[in-house]
Amino acid sequence: MTHSSPKEPNEEGNVGQPEEQLTGYISSSLVIPPEEQLTTPPITADTEENFAEEATKVPASTWLVVAKNRRVNRDWEALLVRAPESAKRCYQDLCTVPMVRKPKRVFPLKGKRYQGAWEYEVTSSDRVFYVPDEEKRKVLVYYAGKHPKTAPIPP
Repeated sequence: MTHSSPKEPNEEGNVGQPEEQLTGYISSSLVIPPEEQLTTPPITADTEENFAEEATKVPASTWLVVAKNRRVNRDWEALLVRAPESAKRCYQDLCTVPMVRKPKRVFPLKGKRYQGAWEYEVTSSDRVFYVPDEEKRKVLVYYAGKHPKTAPIPP
């Protein structure tokens, strides 16, 4: 029986995995716990041509998209299962152009309570509420799921 030595935790307490493997292609230095990086929609490629086509559709991310907490990311993952194509389009928009209005689809919320918050109509019955931070190029998703009667208040 051999004993392997336990791996040393790095500065952030992650054991044995370099930061690059944990964060993907965007630095996680902007992800402040309990925030977590929003789950990326899967690429569905059954042939080599489809894979190449899908790879060209997903642009390099210029915005870091994070969920407010694990519960929001879990709700987002449920949305990915319910409406995969619409959720994928939403994710792409949040990664590339989160502050571009699309009539009746993407718009900033009105009122002092909702200052800085935006709503994205993923489907007729599903919504994503988020706060873009242009300076940090970061999008904080604080609600993902069924259309609520009243808009949730941003953090």
